Amino acid sequence: MIIIRFLRSIFGIYGLLFSVVNLFLHAPVALFIIAFFPKRSQIRYAHKVARSWSFLYSLFLFMPMRIRNKNFIDRNTTYVFVANHRSQLDIPVYTLASPNTMRFLAKAELTKIPIFGYLVKTLYVTVNREERADRHKSLEVMKRSLDEGVSVFLCPEGTRNKKLDPPLLDFRDGAFRLAIASQTPVAVLTVLNSGEKLSPVRPFELAPGTIHAVWDKPIETKGMTEQDLPELKEKVRAMMIEHLRAFRQHS
Repeated sequence: MIIIRFLRSIFGIYGLLFSVVNLFLHAPVALFIIAFFPKRSQIRYAHKVARSWSFLYSLFLFMPMRIRNKNFIDRNTTYVFVANHRSQLDIPVYTLASPNTMRFLAKAELTKIPIFGYLVKTLYVTVNREERADRHKSLEVMKRSLDEGVSVFLCPEGTRNKKLDPPLLDFRDGAFRLAIASQTPVAVLTVLNSGEKLSPVRPFELAPGTIHAVWDKPIETKGMTEQDLPELKEKVRAMMIEHLRAFRQHS
């Protein structure tokens, strides 16, 4: 056990170093897009850069990503994407799993990271979850994004779940309120084992291997009202839990 943890720590250092290199490879391209491309097309090209970043991350860290049911997602449709969140590895999974141009909802703290923070602040939607006014503002920005035909990606748990049990934290209402208010379908992605590859409690212990995720058929929200929010939220939660439990039983 000690030897395994030591080897995972060594691999984790390699992963951290490659992450820095990967960022410096792609950041200049993203900055060029921000500086010289029309604002309406910036996010579309930036998403291509993010997918390239994620592909190299997967390749050089020996973590192929197996995404089931990719055919459920229509690249020409605008969605409210939602997913569970257990590990920092989830970000490249989300990006590679989603061919659609999209904006992430990111924590405001990320904007403090040099270079990366500027890209997040400029291209995505940030929120300080402790301030109600800021949460409301971020919802309005995401509504405008959906109106422009750009999908949004949220983690309804609000933060990383650092425990195996329960398999999911309590869901917040924001993603589902947004989907209902904008009458936009909800596309549900369940990441099945990222926490086993990069521990949420020991973030320097990294292991190579396949990361699995699965899409469900998008849930149509046309005709839904605020009264349908609890049922929609519970339906999404139940779908994720079913996949997580099934994967755990067979792995």
